[in-house]
Amino acid sequence: MVFSSCARHQVMINASADKPSVSPNSGNIKISLDSTVKPFLKTLQKLQMKVDFSQAMKNTRERLLDAIVDNGFQFIDQPLLPSQANFAPIQEIGDALCIASIEGNIPDNFPNGIYIRNGPNPLFGGFKSTTSMFGRSSHCWIEGEGMVHALYLTKDSHESWIVSYRNKYVETESFKIEKQRNRPSFLPAIEGDSTAISAAYFFNMLRYGKFNKVISNTNVFEHAKKFYSIAENYVPQEIDINTLKTLGNWDMDGAWDRPFTSHPKKAPGTGELVVMGVDAVEPFFVLGVISADGKKLVHKVDLKFKRSSLCHELGVTVKYNVIMDIPLTLNINRLIKGGPLIKYDKDGYARIGVMPRYGDADSVQWFQIKPHCTFHIINCFEDGNEVVVRGCRASASIIPGPEFGLNKFEWFSRGFNPNTTSEDGSFLSRVYEWRLNMKNGEVREQYLTDTSFSMDFPMINEKYSGVRNKYGYLQVVDLVESSNCGMAKYGMVAKLHFDEQATNTVQTKAHSDAADSDSEKPIKVEYHNFGKNTFCSGAVFVSNPEHGSDEDDGWLISYVHNEDTNISQVHIIDTKKFESEAVAKITLPQRVPYGFHGTFASL
Repeated sequence: MVFSSCARHQVMINASADKPSVSPNSGNIKISLDSTVKPFLKTLQKLQMKVDFSQAMKNTRERLLDAIVDNGFQFIDQPLLPSQANFAPIQEIGDALCIASIEGNIPDNFPNGIYIRNGPNPLFGGFKSTTSMFGRSSHCWIEGEGMVHALYLTKDSHESWIVSYRNKYVETESFKIEKQRNRPSFLPAIEGDSTAISAAYFFNMLRYGKFNKVISNTNVFEHAKKFYSIAENYVPQEIDINTLKTLGNWDMDGAWDRPFTSHPKKAPGTGELVVMGVDAVEPFFVLGVISADGKKLVHKVDLKFKRSSLCHELGVTVKYNVIMDIPLTLNINRLIKGGPLIKYDKDGYARIGVMPRYGDADSVQWFQIKPHCTFHIINCFEDGNEVVVRGCRASASIIPGPEFGLNKFEWFSRGFNPNTTSEDGSFLSRVYEWRLNMKNGEVREQYLTDTSFSMDFPMINEKYSGVRNKYGYLQVVDLVESSNCGMAKYGMVAKLHFDEQATNTVQTKAHSDAADSDSEKPIKVEYHNFGKNTFCSGAVFVSNPEHGSDEDDGWLISYVHNEDTNISQVHIIDTKKFESEAVAKITLPQRVPYGFHGTFASL
C-alpha cells in the first residue's frame, strides 16, 4: 500500500509535467493510474512468485540431497583407545574461570599477557568415518573443529597475579552449519577409499559449496595487533583475544581468495607478513606479502608449481623468502584414478627455493636436496653467500594416515616405534640444516641432532626470526608411549644450542644406517622432562621484557597433561635453568586435550 501511494504520487507529478494543459479530471487520473500502476504491480507479483518458487526449489533440492546422504552414508565413531583418552574433545566452559591453584611462583617479571593455544576438538564426540556404497572415508587425525584455550595472566594493583582460563570453539562457516543441524553433516574427504573421497567431495560441494570442513584448528598468530586462528585449508578467522569470539574471515577485502598457511612469517625490519596458499588445483602455490598494518595485500604471485606440494611452512630472511617443496602431494587426478588424495613419495624430488621478497616465479633460485618430509622450519637466515635453513626432517610423513587396507593403529604405532628403520617409514624427526650457496648453487646438508630423540613443533625467540639465532626449542616425542598409543605424545621439551657441540652423542641401533647417520658434529641439547605419563602441547617461548638482552632470557610456557591424575596444567619453565623444575605449575579447571600450536600475547 505504501508503494502504491508513492506510485500514485509519481504519476500525478509526471502528468502535470508532461501535459500541463489537461484539466485535473478525476477520470483521466484514474485511467492514468490503471494504465501505469496495475502492470507494475502485476510484474511485482510475478517476481515474488518467481522468488518464492526459486526458494521452494532450493529447499526441495536441499531436502533431496540430505535424504540421499542420510540414507546412503553411515557415520561411525572412530575408536578411541584408553591410551588416547586426552585426545578426546571437551565442552566449552562459558565464562572465564579464575584459578587459585598454583604450585611455585609466577616470576615477577613475567609479562602480563594471554597464552593461547589451538587444537582439534571434534564437535560431535570424536573423529568420524563413513561407510557407503562408495567405500569408506575417515577423518584424518589433524581434522576436528578448532578450539582455542586461553590462559590470562595479569597483575592487580597490589602486584598480585590474577589468573583465569577459558576455551571456545572457532566458529567457522562450516562449524555454524553443523551446529545448527546438530549432527555430523560434512562427509570426511581426506583419508580412505578413493571413490568414497570423491563422493564426499561431490556431495559436500553440492550441499554446502565447500569440498570439506573449515577446521581452523592448527595455529593462532598475531599481525598488526589482531589475532587469527588458522588451518591451511581456508583463510584465517579473526579472534577477539579477550572473549575468544570469532569475528569472521580475514581475506584482505577479497584480495586473498585461496587457502592460507598455518605459519605466516613476519619479515625482519619491515614487519610485513609473508604468507602462502597451497591448493589442490592450479595455481598450486601462491605467495603473498601483507602490509605491516594488515590492511593491504602488497604482493601476490603464482610460483608456477607443477604439483601441489603440501608445504606446511615457509621461511624468511632479511632479503628472501624461503620455500620448501617436498614430495608430500595433493593430487586429484591420482584420486580419480583410484589412488590416495594425499601421498608421500619417498622417491620423489625435493627442493628449496629462495626468492627476493617481492620476486616472481622466474626470480626463484631452486636448490635440489635429498628427499625428505619437513613440516616445520626452525629458522632461516643469511650467512655470507649462503642462506641457512634449519628444520625438523623425517624420512616419512605422518600425514594423512595409513594407506589402503592398513590398520590405522598399527600403521601409526609402527612409525613411532624406535626400532623402525627409515626404509619402513619412520616418523623420527631430527633437527637438520641446509646451507644454500646463492653464488655457486651448491648445497650442504646435515643432521644437527643424533637419533636419541625425535623432535618437532619448534619455536624460537621471535625477535630472531629471519636472522642468525643461537637457540631453538622443540617438543620431544616419547617414542615408546607414542608407539603404544598410536598417536604422538611429547614427554619433554628440548633447548638447542646451535653454536655448541654435544659432548656425548647417541645413535640407536635402528637408525645407525648410512642414510641417517650423516651428523658428524651434533649440537648441544638440554632436556626438560615433564615426568612419567605427562605430556605437553603448544609450547611457546616468552621473552623476558625487563632484560631480554640475551636471546635465551625468558621462559617456555606449555599446556601439560598428567594421564595418571587426568589433570591439566600450564607449566612455566625458566629457559636459563632449562633442566630444572618448572618455576610455576598452574592447575586448570578442566582437562585440556592435546593440540597443536599456540602464541603468547603481551598486554
